Amino acid sequence: MNLSFFDQFTSPYLLGIPLILISMLFPALLLPSPNNRWITNRLSTLQLWLFHLITKQLMIPLNKNGHKWALLLTSLMTLLLTINLLGLLPYTFTPTTQLSMNMALAFPLWLATLLTGLRNQPSIALGHLLPEGTPTPLIPALIMIETTSLLIRPLALGVRLTANLTAGHLLIQLISTATTALLPIMPTISLLTALILFLLTILEVAVAMIQAYVFVLLLSLYLQENI
Repeated sequence: MNLSFFDQFTSPYLLGIPLILISMLFPALLLPSPNNRWITNRLSTLQLWLFHLITKQLMIPLNKNGHKWALLLTSLMTLLLTINLLGLLPYTFTPTTQLSMNMALAFPLWLATLLTGLRNQPSIALGHLLPEGTPTPLIPALIMIETTSLLIRPLALGVRLTANLTAGHLLIQLISTATTALLPIMPTISLLTALILFLLTILEVAVAMIQAYVFVLLLSLYLQENI
């Protein structure tokens, strides 16, 4: 029974075809068709407004040098948002519940921000490892602590996203199992758990969006420190 709770983290198959491939085709329907006009319908207007809002929020803490990263960060935000929300659909698979994928996104981007700082302003980038006015006996210990906190940033990014989405999916699985199990025995309690399940699903939609935003926002803050 315990193993069945984790079966949701494996990609389901239908006629030998992974359903994640079918679900990943859905975002292609949101892409506007080629046209000689910028805005063709209400859907494209909504998309442009959403992309503008995301880009504006991500670029607020950055200076003009950081605006070169706008396309990358906005694309990453759109990717995570799409994957997280598609993973809440029935019979689908959420790739962002896998630590390997999240680390594959977090580590190269974190390393890029770090190398950017070391290339453009090496003294300031290295100066973050030692706060100003530190007593001489504490310098070695503080350098080790700051270096460790710097190196675990990509791990924290990946684990945060994985843990939040995995916990939410497991909780939905547990409550939905309890709802179906209680239905023939105690219908009233089953209706109550179904209401809780509905509210939890709404919460998970919010969590999926918030976690995608937090992931990219932290990357933009790391970038701010190095430019």
